Amino acid sequence: MKKIRNLVLLLTLLVITSLVSYRVGEQSIQSENTKTGKLDLSMMWKVKDRLTEMYLDKDKINDDNMVYGAIQGMVASLDDPYTMFLTPKENESANEDLAGQFGGVGIQLGYKDKSLAVVAPLAKTPAEKAGLQAGDLILKIIDSENKIDRETDGMALDEAVSLIRGKIDTEVTLKIYRESKKDAFDVTLKRENIVVASSELVWREKNGKKVAWVRLYKFSDQLYTDWPKIVEEIKSKNADGIVLDLRNNPGGFLQSAVTVASDLVKEGVIVSQESFDGSVQKYSVDQSKGELLDKKMVVLVNGGSASAAEILAGALKDYGRAKLVGEKTFGKGTVQQPEDFSDGSGLHITIAKWLLPSGKNIHEVGVDPDVEVKYVADEKNPEADNQLDKAIEVLWEKQ
Repeated sequence: MKKIRNLVLLLTLLVITSLVSYRVGEQSIQSENTKTGKLDLSMMWKVKDRLTEMYLDKDKINDDNMVYGAIQGMVASLDDPYTMFLTPKENESANEDLAGQFGGVGIQLGYKDKSLAVVAPLAKTPAEKAGLQAGDLILKIIDSENKIDRETDGMALDEAVSLIRGKIDTEVTLKIYRESKKDAFDVTLKRENIVVASSELVWREKNGKKVAWVRLYKFSDQLYTDWPKIVEEIKSKNADGIVLDLRNNPGGFLQSAVTVASDLVKEGVIVSQESFDGSVQKYSVDQSKGELLDKKMVVLVNGGSASAAEILAGALKDYGRAKLVGEKTFGKGTVQQPEDFSDGSGLHITIAKWLLPSGKNIHEVGVDPDVEVKYVADEKNPEADNQLDKAIEVLWEKQ
């Protein structure tokens, strides 16, 4: 046990040394030994000795906390907000299934230019009802009951999630910045038991033609069950056209998106996954499906269409299967692999990137719509949807 603890302490000091070298310009860390892969460990012991000898509040010197903090610093040095190390407590929270139930407000979180942002407000949740929008920056998280008042600058995704979630019926306040508004503003949300739906099929009629408005909220396990039912209803009611609505869909299981694509595209690769080791995995259409190939289709997207959702939208655009209507998608095109360790901690590491059929990587770029239409809320008629109206109009244009 003593040997293990010494090894852990050694790793801790290794990372601390790296951080110190950047701040005070220690030349020894940038020595020829470092360049050749041989590390000078003397600085580690200097730092540890100084802390043990001189730090005022020695009760705060905790080996476990130093290890976790040091590893998080090492991972953070990659400057990739989606690659993160999680302490046991943080990892437990992160492992809660978004498709399940929990006390939250219904926000899919991500980053915009390294700032914590709303990827998408989930359908029929407090976040959506309060009017939060994809792309909103979250500047501060306030929870009076738990004595939380934290700026989000530099905050890890897992920490933000744990601060926003909480007991049902309690409140959390978010300070929001939105490009269309001059000043930041506060939004107070009451946490609810969040149940995330996978899809919804709504029928619309325009000029005597039946339109299947298919709203896919998330590519979850549930969609494997729901999608065949949607396909069957579209066929049995003989829809004249389909509006596939991927707005505020934060993604989910890539294979679930490929399953949907397999009923919409005759053949071809939907997405390629290029991994860290140079290998490429291609996700192709299941040619045994193709149930909706004869249906005209338009796809709705916005800044909340992310990950698997924008991959699907981009593939349909690349193949000329459908026009995209709405706003540029979020731009999340990398793959993270989670790994749990024996002490309960975990590591999420970016291992690959996704490429559209055209070869384009959408990460931090997104997918542009063919017809750009910004959403305009109608206070007199909350049910009005100018983007959906435009999508139905485009549906009947000559393709």
